[in-house]
Amino acid sequence: MRIGILAPPWIPVPPPSYGGTESVVHTLAAGLAEAGHDVVLAASSDSTCPVPRVPGLSDSSEVSMDSGRQEILHVLRAYDAMEDVDIIHDHTLLGPLCQRSVPGVPRATTLHGPFDDELTLIYRAMQRETALVAISHHQASTARGVKVGAVIHHGIDVRGVRYSPSHTGGACFLGRMHPNKGLLQAIMVARRAGIPLRIGAKMREPFELDYFHDVIEPLLGPDVEYLGELGTADKYRLLGESVALLNPIQWPEPFGMVMIEALAAGTPVVATRRGSAPEIISDGETGFLADSLQGLAEALQGCSWLRRSDCRRSAEQRFSSQRMVRDYIRFYSELLEGSPRASKQAAAAAGF
Repeated sequence: MRIGILAPPWIPVPPPSYGGTESVVHTLAAGLAEAGHDVVLAASSDSTCPVPRVPGLSDSSEVSMDSGRQEILHVLRAYDAMEDVDIIHDHTLLGPLCQRSVPGVPRATTLHGPFDDELTLIYRAMQRETALVAISHHQASTARGVKVGAVIHHGIDVRGVRYSPSHTGGACFLGRMHPNKGLLQAIMVARRAGIPLRIGAKMREPFELDYFHDVIEPLLGPDVEYLGELGTADKYRLLGESVALLNPIQWPEPFGMVMIEALAAGTPVVATRRGSAPEIISDGETGFLADSLQGLAEALQGCSWLRRSDCRRSAEQRFSSQRMVRDYIRFYSELLEGSPRASKQAAAAAGF
């Protein structure tokens, strides 16, 4: 297949640090190419994903995340380069809404956000033009008036993550400076458990800076250390050294990428029972799920008894890039079978 993929314009693909959607797009595009498919990627011009890319798009540093005009230009230019593809996989919000259909070319869109009131309205409008993919069964279960064509969990290139058969440090937290991510709860849990905590977190937006200075910074000390925003290598090093990833999310997160990254490093995850966490973590095997601070603290204390090899095996079997690519190829094939172009090709092959 020849597959056109659209990434949002805000962050390079792959992202230099924080950027969940861009990381998924990179892994999928590279995995599809490795599987023998032709891929053309529409991403910011400073992207480095090793597949052919649409020329003439803006650098991510030139695009403001609050500029709808820039995203529309990105989408229009991207679709102009998609005339000769078999299928379009769009990861933007505006693409399925403002860009005309390419005749005979089916479209898929992965829903990276929750089904809140605003996004649900957007997703309902999207489904007129594109087949929708949810990223967890929990996310799909919250759809209201939106038809979900498939549920496909994210994957990562597990081969690129160093497995750590033993830990050398305390617990860690990875995410961004936002109350929904549960950093405040992670600090309280680690202190209850008597286990040091190291924090890697994105902190760029004004709200994130305010949250850090007002809530998190006063709690730092010898047992709670903020390391800054970590790049990929440092992130995986921290995960590999840690006895567990603390992920006490405070909202129904559609999919927690950091959890499968931890599993790939061999690191158990201690999480609240929200969103996709029960789909990712096998309670008592690759981590623990709990609903209270005390329960999370007791779970954290028990992580040293879990087999880190089970965590790695779960990542390899359930959350690898190869599995994600196979799932998307299957979905693309189903869409192509029902497309007008496929029908004409089948008729020609039959001699009609």
